[in-house]
Amino acid sequence: MPARPKVASMNAAEPKRPQSHKWMVLSNTTLGMLAAAINGSILLISLPAVFRGIGLKALDPGNINYLLWAIIGYMIATAVLVVAFGRLGDQFGRAKMYNLGFAIFTAASIALSLLPGQGDFAAIYLISVRIIQGIGGALIMANSTALLTDAFPENERGFALGINVVAAIGGQFVGLLIGGLLADTDWRLVFWINVPFGLVGTVWAYLKLHDTPNRSTHTIDWLGNISFGLGLVLILTAITYGLQPYGDRVMAWTSPKVLTLFAIGILSLIAFVVIEQRVAKPMLDLKLFRIPGFAYGNIANLASGIARGGLQFMLIVWLQGIWLPLHGYSFEETPLWSAIFMLPLTVGFLIAGPVSGYFSDRVGGVPFAVGGMVAGAASFIALMALPADFSYTAFAALLFLNGLGSGLFVAPNATQIMNSVPARERGQASGMRATTTNAGQVLSIGLFFSLMILGLAASLPQSMEAGLLAQHVPQAVAHQIANMPPVASLFAAFLGYNPMGELIPADVLHALPQQSIDTLTGHAFFPELMAGPFKHGLVFAFTFSAVLYLVAALASWCGGRTLGAAMPELATVEAAGRR
Repeated sequence: MPARPKVASMNAAEPKRPQSHKWMVLSNTTLGMLAAAINGSILLISLPAVFRGIGLKALDPGNINYLLWAIIGYMIATAVLVVAFGRLGDQFGRAKMYNLGFAIFTAASIALSLLPGQGDFAAIYLISVRIIQGIGGALIMANSTALLTDAFPENERGFALGINVVAAIGGQFVGLLIGGLLADTDWRLVFWINVPFGLVGTVWAYLKLHDTPNRSTHTIDWLGNISFGLGLVLILTAITYGLQPYGDRVMAWTSPKVLTLFAIGILSLIAFVVIEQRVAKPMLDLKLFRIPGFAYGNIANLASGIARGGLQFMLIVWLQGIWLPLHGYSFEETPLWSAIFMLPLTVGFLIAGPVSGYFSDRVGGVPFAVGGMVAGAASFIALMALPADFSYTAFAALLFLNGLGSGLFVAPNATQIMNSVPARERGQASGMRATTTNAGQVLSIGLFFSLMILGLAASLPQSMEAGLLAQHVPQAVAHQIANMPPVASLFAAFLGYNPMGELIPADVLHALPQQSIDTLTGHAFFPELMAGPFKHGLVFAFTFSAVLYLVAALASWCGGRTLGAAMPELATVEAAGRR
């Protein structure tokens, strides 16, 4: 095996720290990443309980916008801001920015725990403070990886980053379980859970994490920050609105509002590229993308992030909307139990992440990153072969394989990205890596929601109308319900509602024969309607996910193979940074 290329020459000026310092940085940043990641997914399971607590029906047409923004507002804030905050860490101090992020995150958690009022005001308050919390989360995510890379020598970074990245991505799955457990007790606990960890982490960080002197010149690229932030916000907002009904169409992708948001967002990002090539201290030094390890590593991270987010979404719908009800679980119980039944995915991920990080420090990360993505692609193909009402043993084994593959990939990928850049640019490199991770999650929601809505719209209305008529629902009502936008049925399955209990007017439902009421609101009626259209959409979704994992495997191989050829580009970037 050829010797691994070294980049230690870039880091020669880094100060010596006590041996205990690196472990303190690892433990604090891992706590921060875990808290930020859990908070990104905890509402996916607990949102029905939260909406009941503030007196809103989640599936009312007027509340779908609140529902979407409550889910992805935090994700959008983190995706948009991490690059800018990583650059601020390079310029003003990574520890200073990280500590500030922990403080903002904790203050927002306390504000959410005290959420006042009911109805629209409470929903707007929830969304607004979640976005502020996302600002704190972005500061944590943008600077934690850079702090770790500063603290650990090159031959130990894979292990350290493996633990940190596993906390970041594994926290997304743990958040589902915690959300389900706490929402069953008291919906406010979903927000209170962050407070003690936030207080401890913030005080600990301010006491122990300090920056080295003589950082870069303190110059903020205002035009770059504004154009990049505006572009991403508009594009991700367009995705949010594109999922909602528009006139007689099931989605709004062709509406003037969505098209305008996309157009302005793309133009803003084009302007960002032009600006960054002309300013002295750019927010994101585009020369970094000349470094193969950095460029290919981020491509791999984005592709895997989209597929991983899509898997999470599809599994929630599959378990909550079909499999669990068919196996006797009430719809209200399904959010918690879906998180429990997805534990093999989390276990595989948690086992493989640190292990691959440890061994990639010794033999190189390319075999682990490539092998993990190939194994993950194989698991997607095998999952497509399962029936909608599957055997759990086979399902759990495939989830474990998928988690194992993803865990094998994340640490070598993070190490490749961070080792490929000069020491002075680690903040923006860390921010860019976090951007591809978070943007992948938001993009996956838009992509996989769209695939499922299209699949449901093709066949669900006809089968639903026939099923309702067979249970003596009046024809006009059956036709109206069957032709409602399928996003309502999809959200019902996603959030653990019984769709028939929500969609059929109460006076109509109670006027039916008791046997029909029992059938319509029972465990089997809606899941059997969903199974066929869902399985059809699942094939398209998981085929796309498998392709994305193979793209990530190829990019990982290319980035690792060309790492040794990156030294001239590294020297160019380092020289430009000194000017």
